[in-house]
Amino acid sequence: MTRPKFSAVLFDCDGVLVDSESITNSVLREMLIELGWNISQEECISIFIGKALKDQWEPILVHTGVRIDEQWIAEFRQRRDIALRKNLQAIPGVLDAVKRISTLYGDKLACATGADRAKVEMQLSITEIAPFFGNQVYSGMEYAQSKPAPDVYLAAASGLSVDPRQAAVVEDTVTGVSAGVAAGATVFGYCPGGPISSTKEELLTAGATEVFTSMDQLPGLLAQD
Repeated sequence: MTRPKFSAVLFDCDGVLVDSESITNSVLREMLIELGWNISQEECISIFIGKALKDQWEPILVHTGVRIDEQWIAEFRQRRDIALRKNLQAIPGVLDAVKRISTLYGDKLACATGADRAKVEMQLSITEIAPFFGNQVYSGMEYAQSKPAPDVYLAAASGLSVDPRQAAVVEDTVTGVSAGVAAGATVFGYCPGGPISSTKEELLTAGATEVFTSMDQLPGLLAQD
């Protein structure tokens, strides 16, 4: 009989459950160009993917002379959300994978993201993934420190009443893997390839126990016979 290998599974959202990173990053790059920073797509990905925008004000200040504030971030979120509502899709294969994992783990699933709550709840709703997580959705912006600090994963484990050292974390960025490792969890790195994706080597160096390339592989990694 197949049994769960861990006490719970904690999923990142962007890049793991929903294919949002390229959409969000394109909006950010457009707004940075408007500020006078002729930033390339590659550089924008390298600097900002997987990190909270509010924590990345310094490179923006250096390149534009503008210290972004809450009003600027609010405009970014508004424009970002319009683009997400129009273009967002689930990561290929993730609905089936999460369904299979939910069958195995029951209600011991959580979504732990560095993004703002409004964004993640909107994305989970659009892609019809929300029912698998119920009220177990955690935003790193609601804690003292966001990823790579472990706060959001520690909160998710606490919300599920499990020891974080007995939990599995599913992440796709170095920042997120670092957060999961800092929480004491076993981290599985998702590496589908492409310009947005961290490399297998980067994820392993950050502390991922194993790296997988397709969501249909994930249920098997989280189960034991």
